[in-house]
Amino acid sequence: MGHTSNSILINAPYETIFDISNDIPRWTELFGSEYKEAAILKKEGNKLTFRLTDDEGNSWQSFRLLFRDNHLAYAEKKDPKFPFEYMKIIWLYTPVNDGVIMTWIQHFTMDKKAKYNDKQVEGFINKHSQENLKIFKDIIEKEANAKVNPVRDNA
Repeated sequence: MGHTSNSILINAPYETIFDISNDIPRWTELFGSEYKEAAILKKEGNKLTFRLTDDEGNSWQSFRLLFRDNHLAYAEKKDPKFPFEYMKIIWLYTPVNDGVIMTWIQHFTMDKKAKYNDKQVEGFINKHSQENLKIFKDIIEKEANAKVNPVRDNA
């Protein structure tokens, strides 16, 4: 089985980080060029069912459970699962003095017919997670700073 864990410190209020990072339609921006489409299909309480389409045109559905009061989100890839047998994702938000440590944990097993094995995919996920976490940090900190220090029109 494959397992990854990647973190970054984001200097912004927790509520801002949680709201922006779980705004699924914004994932086309927040994940760089990884997704060309991110659409919510259904909302039921704290559960979001959504579809992602990657830069190669592959689409799949997932669900995400938001636990804002507990500082976490949990997701699973659904259909089609391939190239995975399963993919479970936890995002943790840990408040610290300088902001919030955002941690992405991915736990998965690759399908036996997949091109890559668990270890290889761990490497891909770690590389992409670190790149994407930096994008999240930059966008969220910029937006949080704009709320605190709005640009004033001198008119």
